[in-house]
Formats: sequence, structure tokens, C-alpha cells
Amino acid sequence: MPGPPARDTRSLLLRGAGLVAIAVVSGLLWFLIRHDSTPDQPVAQPPAQNTGQFKFTLVAGPAKTTDCVEKSYGKTKAFFQDTPCQSLVRALYTTESGGAKALVSVVVVGMPDSAKAKALKALTEQDETGNVTDMVKDKTFAGTGTPSVSGTDAAYSSKVDGTNTTIVLADFYAKHKDKDLIEKIADDALRLSADLHP
Repeated sequence: MPGPPARDTRSLLLRGAGLVAIAVVSGLLWFLIRHDSTPDQPVAQPPAQNTGQFKFTLVAGPAKTTDCVEKSYGKTKAFFQDTPCQSLVRALYTTESGGAKALVSVVVVGMPDSAKAKALKALTEQDETGNVTDMVKDKTFAGTGTPSVSGTDAAYSSKVDGTNTTIVLADFYAKHKDKDLIEKIADDALRLSADLHP
């Protein structure tokens, strides 16, 4: 009487290995899907220059340094000599509204604590106290008809967020004058600090 048919051991091993491989791949896919859908994962935010009243285009920077004394003037320079900053990020943007083009300087100064950040804001809000040197003033950026954003016609705006002080200066190209509009542009540009990480 014939015995039971011989088992194909190799075939069984291959099938077993195949099942193990499928199980591993399935587990990996489940892990990736679950972690991709976790609600506390950070969601990429759109750049700040496209999320407000005006659309800003980056034209220079961001330029980073820790030497705020070198990149400042007037009483602001003296302030930094006594109270060194921890970081400085500078950038220039352009924006247009109603046919008028403006150049906007945005600087974010990282200070050791919020009290010093507020002191810097209070100082630069005053007249004749100097400021952080913008990228036009130190000739980092130059172009035909570039306005002096630190001139008498420039708009100023600032804010403190924790230990960071944001300072905005803005002026129109072609000697255009519209005080209300340039001040609105400067205020709106404060949000650009979100894109300028020290």
C-alpha cells in the first residue's frame, strides 16, 4: 500500500516566507497610515507673505547675524552695546497696491528676555534714536530708484512677540505719497516675522 505523498518542503518554506513578507508589509503600511493621520502632527502653513491684506515678494535676505551692534546706529547701537542681542534676521520685500509700489524692510531681533525686547521696541519708536540698519541703508541691497526706507517719509511699525522684536520700515518707489496706505502696508508687514526665524 502506497504511503502518503512526500511533502514539497521547499514549496512550503517559500509559501511561509511569502506570508511573513505580506504580514510585515501590511504592518508597515498600517503604521505609516496611522502616523500620517495623527491629528497632533504639525500642518505646513502657507508663507506669511501671502496671507494678509497685501501680497509681499521677498527681494533680499533673509540675512542672519548675532552682531546687532555692527548692524545698528544711533542710540539703538548704544543700546545693543549695553544689551547684546541673541540674533538678528533682516529681509526686504516689495508690494504693490493701486499702481503704487513699496519697499518694505522687516527685521526680527532676538533678545535675551521679553523685558529687553520691549525696551528695544520702546526705544526705536522714538524719533532721533537710530534703529537697526536696514539692507538699503548699509547698501546690502541696491537698485534703480530704490527708496530710503529709513528716510523721513518712511512708515514705521513694530511689535514684540515673546523675546523677539519685529521692526518694519516702508516707503514708496517713485516718490509716491500716500501716508495712510504706507502705514497700512507697514502694519500688515509685521506678520512677515513668521517667515524670518532667528
